[in-house]
Amino acid sequence: MKWFEIILVVLTLGSGLVLLLDKLYLRKRRAEKASLLDGEEPAVVDYSRAFFPVLAVVLILRSFVAEPYKIPSSSMMPNLLIGDFILVNKFSYGFRLPITNTKIIPVAEPKRGDVVVFKPPHAPDQNWIKRVVGLPGDRIGFHGDTLSINGQPLEYKVNGEYVGNGMTGATLLTEMLPGRTHTVLELLGSANPSGQGDWEVPQGQYFVMGDNRDNSEDSRFWTQTHFLPEENLRGKAFMIWLNCSGWFCKASFEPSRIGSGIQ
Repeated sequence: MKWFEIILVVLTLGSGLVLLLDKLYLRKRRAEKASLLDGEEPAVVDYSRAFFPVLAVVLILRSFVAEPYKIPSSSMMPNLLIGDFILVNKFSYGFRLPITNTKIIPVAEPKRGDVVVFKPPHAPDQNWIKRVVGLPGDRIGFHGDTLSINGQPLEYKVNGEYVGNGMTGATLLTEMLPGRTHTVLELLGSANPSGQGDWEVPQGQYFVMGDNRDNSEDSRFWTQTHFLPEENLRGKAFMIWLNCSGWFCKASFEPSRIGSGIQ
């Protein structure tokens, strides 16, 4: 995705520069030519005039309004499935420059329960998606199958056995996360020991977890740092606009998910 962003920026700036040079210099030179043929608009200027508005609109929308992503793994089940195409609000946490992701205008900070797209600190060339469970200053604990925040274990409601999407047999739970009640999947009684522990979230950073608690490489397992720096945020996921897995959607297509909000 980063290479696409770089190419988009280069093409937009390049075509814009060609049009600017044409307006300030090249057009005058052509007008001075006596021959009608010599005065014709060069192909590079013609193409730039045609593509620059389109490229500029795509760049602005993608960088500052909304960006599409595809869910590649099961870490956010049952709420997000493999093959979901989602939209991410790019200005939820501030306006950021393309490529560098540098914040230029602050807007707001993530809230507990937000589903966010980010660049993990140990894999900055990738985009991941998880749920914010720990805010700066929070003490996060995860023991057995229970998440606790600031020493208070969360309450859970058992909704029964989950069926389908490769997770049949897992327990579907409603997790009473402060500010955002949502569902999670747990293989009760089979918690990974390496994902157990207590962490205090530093200022300017966040603790993130997947909703599929036994199949998520999240803050619990990151070795260099267990926390997500604020500057690595890409935006807040807010809608599923398509569900399609497999070549040309032949393997799976679920129209009922189209337009679903992300809780």
